This record gives sequence, C-alpha cells and structure tokens, in this order.
Amino acid sequence: MKTWNIEIQKVKAMANGNGLIRMQLDALVQVAPPHDEGMPSSVLSLSEANARTLLLLLKAQITELDSRKAKSRR
Repeated sequence: MKTWNIEIQKVKAMANGNGLIRMQLDALVQVAPPHDEGMPSSVLSLSEANARTLLLLLKAQITELDSRKAKSRR
C-alpha cells in the first residue's frame, strides 16, 4: 500500500450528494517515507484554523443531510 503525507492548505468549498461529502481544497501531497513501526498509513495534517473551518463545514453538511432524511421519512 502506498502511503501519503497530505497537508491541507485551504478548504475552498463543500457539497454533498449520493451519500458523499465532497471537498474542494488546496493540498500538498507527498509520498510518505516508510516507517518501521506499526501498520503503514497516510497522514493528513492541517492548521488549527483549517481544522475549525473543516469542522464547521462538516457540521453544516451533516445538518443538511439530516434535514433531507427527516423529510423523506414523513
């Protein structure tokens, strides 16, 4: 499995549809060096400001998804 270091530079937009939340963002993506410890995994890193933005946008998208589900259950 190929592993990556992904650094989010800027979250531009978010939308949802067909059960997926899609993000448009600027990111720096580099192949991760192999580690001797544990399972290989990719790493996603972002600043505190971008993490807060991402959290707010995810909450808004999930709220929108939940409101659609409530209407279809009536």
